[in-house]
Amino acid sequence: MRSHGQAAWELLLPSVDAPARQRGRALQEALREAVRSGRLAAGTRLPSTRELAADLGVSRGLVTEAYEQLTAEGYLRSGRGAGTWVGEAARARRTDRTGAVDGRLGPGAGGGAPTLGARAPAPAPAPAPVGGAVGVRVDFRPGTPDLSLFPRAAWAAAQRAVLTRLSHPALGYPDPRGLPELREALAGMLARRRGVVADPERLVVCSGVAQASTLLGFVLRARGLDAVGIEDPGSPEHGRLFASTGLDTVWLPLDEEGLRPEPLAASGVRAVVVTPSHQFPSGISWSAGRRAVLLDWARAVDGYVLEDDYDGDFRYDRAPVGALQGLDPERVVYAGSVSKSLAPGLRLGWTLVPEALLGEVVERKRTMDLGNPVLDQAVLAELVTRGGYDRQLRRCQRAYRERRDALLGALAEHLPGTRVSGIAAGLHVIARVPALFGPPERFLARAAEAGVALRPLEDYGTARPADGDVRLVIGYAHLAPSAVTAGIRLVAEAVGRE
Repeated sequence: MRSHGQAAWELLLPSVDAPARQRGRALQEALREAVRSGRLAAGTRLPSTRELAADLGVSRGLVTEAYEQLTAEGYLRSGRGAGTWVGEAARARRTDRTGAVDGRLGPGAGGGAPTLGARAPAPAPAPAPVGGAVGVRVDFRPGTPDLSLFPRAAWAAAQRAVLTRLSHPALGYPDPRGLPELREALAGMLARRRGVVADPERLVVCSGVAQASTLLGFVLRARGLDAVGIEDPGSPEHGRLFASTGLDTVWLPLDEEGLRPEPLAASGVRAVVVTPSHQFPSGISWSAGRRAVLLDWARAVDGYVLEDDYDGDFRYDRAPVGALQGLDPERVVYAGSVSKSLAPGLRLGWTLVPEALLGEVVERKRTMDLGNPVLDQAVLAELVTRGGYDRQLRRCQRAYRERRDALLGALAEHLPGTRVSGIAAGLHVIARVPALFGPPERFLARAAEAGVALRPLEDYGTARPADGDVRLVIGYAHLAPSAVTAGIRLVAEAVGRE
């Protein structure tokens, strides 16, 4: 194994020149890039936090935070009393761009049928929530942001600025990849906020994660794949989207760290869609070890991972864990959107595509819709480059954290013993209500009669344990804190435990 010598801190010295408020992020990005480029090779031992802080002239806490962040993302590894080392996860990206045909999945390379029993058919639409829309007083169904937070004034100002300067030729048929200035702006933002490897030439503007999924599905189906793996529990929408491209879906079980390795290896699939930063719906953040296992699997089977960066920007207790794509941008297709930060009705998102897939994805995008509307792309580019989008994210984070806190307080007061799982992030929680408030069927029926719309965890995958506990996926982002509290009180009164 290599020792650090002086190589590590010499590579990181430029980060010290960043403004004080940005120095921690600059140090983290310098470390990521040093690992990605191979300047810090796998197996290199890094200086202790005390040594590196002294060498760089920064606080020890800043170095500790950087080490912890990159360990969570899989770039580094550490052990009690064993120091901090460069991990293995990112190493193969520099050398392994494998495939029988120039890194590509050729026709007939499907790998056979999955071995977890019969492949799951395309999932039917998720069951309608108990209570329906009529007569609903409080709606806890997840998936909807607070649309009143949309920055109307900032959007209107950006639109006026864009209309003033946009040339007439710019209003013609666009580059199917998207407006160049938007791709540049998004690439910079995603590298800064999510730790991705963001080449604007490999970024495709699309109509949200849904279109990113279907674009990839069509490309993989044309290459001979016949199935894709999805997380269990996970979003049934992924299955429906891939079914529309001709791909079957295989449910792959999760545990508290991420996809379980054995079922993944036995599945026979060569593509999976995952939500590792804040898994939907379980709320976990994948461990560094499971991230590494997933990437090793993708390289071994010559496959691809679609990373749906669900809620990646909304972490309330610490900095968000960086995106999986940064560890291997040749195996990970990264997708995100403004649906939760601005509004789903804008239909604006992005996908970062491995080089081997780029041409096919762009051509499929061109034939699908000739590209996204130029004016909306230009307005978003204006918001990103002028700082308006960052301000909007901060505004949403404050509002959603307040609502999450209100939900946790209401559950503790009115449904005591309820356990909330997952990290402090996103727009929903998993609440496990004790069996004494059940059984689940009675609980949901009583809540519906009281005018409260709830969605059980069972709607998002295969059957859950029959232990009598009531497992709920509770969305809170679209509700005022007072409405959150009132809704939980209504549920408690309805189930007879107030």
